[in-house]
Amino acid sequence: ELGNVLQDGVRTLTLNRPEKRNALSAELVDALRHALTAAADDPETRALVLTGAGDRVFCAGADLNPAAALAGPIANHRSRQAFVELLRTFQRAGKPIVARINGHVLAGGMGLLAAADLAIAADDVHFSTPEVKVGLFPMMIMALIVRNVGRKHALELLMTGERMSAERAAEIGLINRCVPRQELDAATQALALRLASFSPVVMRLGRDAFYTMEDMPLDGALDYLCSQLSLNTLTEDAAEGVMAFIQKRAPEWKGR
Repeated sequence: ELGNVLQDGVRTLTLNRPEKRNALSAELVDALRHALTAAADDPETRALVLTGAGDRVFCAGADLNPAAALAGPIANHRSRQAFVELLRTFQRAGKPIVARINGHVLAGGMGLLAAADLAIAADDVHFSTPEVKVGLFPMMIMALIVRNVGRKHALELLMTGERMSAERAAEIGLINRCVPRQELDAATQALALRLASFSPVVMRLGRDAFYTMEDMPLDGALDYLCSQLSLNTLTEDAAEGVMAFIQKRAPEWKGR
């Protein structure tokens, strides 16, 4: 259910259930969580791309299987907790994650998009949280959506359930940019390779620091980030980067 290919330091994870609109079954949630955890400790993986199979839907959210209701409320609550753990795993992945939005993004798929660090979409896709139309509210994912876009934009998505164009999604900061579909692969690859070209230890330090500080009060955040910069300066790669700049050559990262 999850494609997993490594090339040139970029690991591409593909939600591979096109016949189910790449919906998040329990198995797919588990596979994605394990893949992100493994990538965090894999020195060969320098950046990650997350995408969906096909060209129609990136991810339609939870797999609405009527049989799941038979498992009972506690089992269903645990499956929701597994999705929450997946969202946490994105933050702990230690590597930059680019969402390649190949198709429409709905419901829980918006959670994956919001959990990724960066996102590039084809310009003919749309984004929505349609849960309110069936008497539900997109509870867990709104914690991440509101950390990506402003309050009014977040509430517009959550409360109306209406579709948002890729162009509008880029305007409000839900994605970084949209490109013509024929340019999606090249744009995603260029961004992922650029991220993979930097020091992996510095990228991890900085990325971890970002997610740690984003909800801290300003004073605490500044003190914490000051300590993280001091830690950063102790790495071999920081010394190498400065020396390469002085010597006007490309740095050779050691990853330590």
